[in-house]
Amino acid sequence: MSDFRFELTDGEKQYLKDLVVRSISSGLGIGDGETRPPEPPTDKLREHLGAFVTLKLGGNLRGCIGNVQGSGPLYQTIWDMALSAAFRDPRFPPLTEEEFRRVEYEISILSPVEPCPDPSLIEVGRHGLIMSAHGRSGLLLPQVPVEWHWDRETFLGQTCYKAGLPRDAWKDPDTNIFWFEAEVF
Repeated sequence: MSDFRFELTDGEKQYLKDLVVRSISSGLGIGDGETRPPEPPTDKLREHLGAFVTLKLGGNLRGCIGNVQGSGPLYQTIWDMALSAAFRDPRFPPLTEEEFRRVEYEISILSPVEPCPDPSLIEVGRHGLIMSAHGRSGLLLPQVPVEWHWDRETFLGQTCYKAGLPRDAWKDPDTNIFWFEAEVF
């Protein structure tokens, strides 16, 4: 895997962070009433890359939705994923205005997804994983195994579990393992 060298300036990161807040505010019907994202300050934010928006309350997951491959400009993807994480994650009820005042958020911008040639090359904290087999798939971002203090094998097993597969399905030649890197802030 080629090193992922997509780097944002502090100003670009702040624009995306502000975009998450504006997007969720619009979904709650508060704020400036904008229902579309403002134009980005740089062309880099128009690149087509996958991205996830993760919401947490008190350190606990409160929503996480993403788009693995860039199907539109990054700034539009962040706007859409923030709305989805807050209001459309099927694991949680829609975010309330009271929760919004306390929510913490994290943005992950993904490198292109590639087949993993050898599971022994996976580095915890560097790579995110997608397991796919028998019509099922599951994804875990690179920061997840770090937060849970998992080693490589646990990370592989947990990604299988997320896909609804047996934890050792990563050893099965019929299972496709994909990896990616992410800029997380």
